[in-house]
Amino acid sequence: MTTHSTKQAVKTSLYASKSPLEWAVTNNGTLYTAQIPIDENGEVVAGGIEAQTRQTLDNLKHTLECANVGMDSVLQVLIYVTDREYLKTVNQVYAEYFTTPYPNRAALVISGLAREEMLVELVVYAAVP
Repeated sequence: MTTHSTKQAVKTSLYASKSPLEWAVTNNGTLYTAQIPIDENGEVVAGGIEAQTRQTLDNLKHTLECANVGMDSVLQVLIYVTDREYLKTVNQVYAEYFTTPYPNRAALVISGLAREEMLVELVVYAAVP
């Protein structure tokens, strides 16, 4: 039996990864993305957890705009941080980007991310038309 996939890449102006990935794909009304704190040159931003969280959320906002939706289309967010103490700052910045009803979310404290200097990463699911 053959299944028909409607998976499509979302074209963004984010730095083109050397890894085999798309910054976002859509399929059957859902956008799937993972966002990291990199700038237009692919470098992890300096300035600690606040600067990295802002960059990650700015990258998310850009990605959603490229899919013709806004932050209010976000359904679920998985937050990965490398230190439990970072969650307070992440929550403060996060609250500037989202309004009620907030997306469902989970927060995980992990030992490290793909790039050693990264302190935060977001995995996001959003509704798209």
